[in-house]
Amino acid sequence: MRGGVSRVLARSADATRGEVVPAPDKILWFGGLGLCAVVLGPLTFTPGAFALFLGLTWATLLLGHSVGMHRLLIHRSFDVPRWLERTLVYVGVLVGCAGPYGILRTHDVRDWAQREPACHPFFSHRVSLVRDLCWQLFCTFRFERPPVFVVDPAAARDRVYRFLEATWRTQQVPLAAVLYLVGGWPWVVWGVPVRIFVSVAGHWLIVHYTHTGTRGRWQIDDAGVQGVDLPGLGLVTHGECWHNNHHAFPESARIGLEPGQTDPGWWVIRGLDALGLVQRIGLPRPSAEREDLRELAAPASHAGAAGRHAA
Repeated sequence: MRGGVSRVLARSADATRGEVVPAPDKILWFGGLGLCAVVLGPLTFTPGAFALFLGLTWATLLLGHSVGMHRLLIHRSFDVPRWLERTLVYVGVLVGCAGPYGILRTHDVRDWAQREPACHPFFSHRVSLVRDLCWQLFCTFRFERPPVFVVDPAAARDRVYRFLEATWRTQQVPLAAVLYLVGGWPWVVWGVPVRIFVSVAGHWLIVHYTHTGTRGRWQIDDAGVQGVDLPGLGLVTHGECWHNNHHAFPESARIGLEPGQTDPGWWVIRGLDALGLVQRIGLPRPSAEREDLRELAAPASHAGAAGRHAA
């Protein structure tokens, strides 16, 4: 199994005990952006600004979050030249969730907690939608016995990632300046605060439902939280909606493994591969070789995608 650039050390940690507490930095950032979006969005609406919002939101989440941050930086499911990796991660920073190390920490700690036999509702998302979104956008979790988050030395020393981690919020300023020069204040409002708040809230909305729905095809033994697929949302979520697949095979660069499972993130990776920019594309490990994975129900049209590299 391929590994990422970070890991969680949790020998004495407890994923169930702790408290959800307000996070002032998140309240100021996401709360401020949300207030700007609600107040200024309607006042500055134009068809051009709305079109920019749609295009920029879809592109940054696809290239930056799904391909750059999630499949590349977090899971290392494929390799690209360093300049391209940094470019994709930079676009991921523009999504506005966090810096490179922050997104690694958020993902890895949540992933560790979900693979424990039980975890706090902050990580399982088994609370009401409104409460969960408030927790995720404006709060943090204070462990009684926390795990240790470790970034591999090479990634920790990367000067570009260190710079982006220190300045990830202010990276919106150059983008805002360009948008102002091209489209004025409507483009700034819809291209920065409205886009970021919708992107982050939408991201956590998908996270909530991909961990709280009905049982999927694959089940990981002893994991308290299983991933759930959300059919019909592949194009909107860039393939991230096939989360049962992803929990089962996090090493796979392709998340939509079955026929009809739309996966735009995979399309991008295949396009980069056609240009000769991708190496070592991760494939699902054969389920027969997995001691921790059980197949509950295979689709009638597809007896087993795991272990194959489908085009």
